[in-house]
Amino acid sequence: MKIKTSITLSDKVLHEVDDNLTNYKNRSTFIEAALKYYLINKIKHVRNKNDLKILNDISGNLNRESEDVLSYQELF
Repeated sequence: MKIKTSITLSDKVLHEVDDNLTNYKNRSTFIEAALKYYLINKIKHVRNKNDLKILNDISGNLNRESEDVLSYQELF
């Protein structure tokens, strides 16, 4: 379902939108695609940030496990 809304854009941004409409039917489809792209990337960024925090929180344990495993390998 589509809901009609109104937004205000600067002339410069609107001209950039118009210059990039080649693969889109109209401004609405372009702006919707741009917002979807932005939101998907924002979600990925938050997820990556959370994953990095988890890895940093457990890095000490992971490093100790790695050192333990490496201590069993023979040196050539």
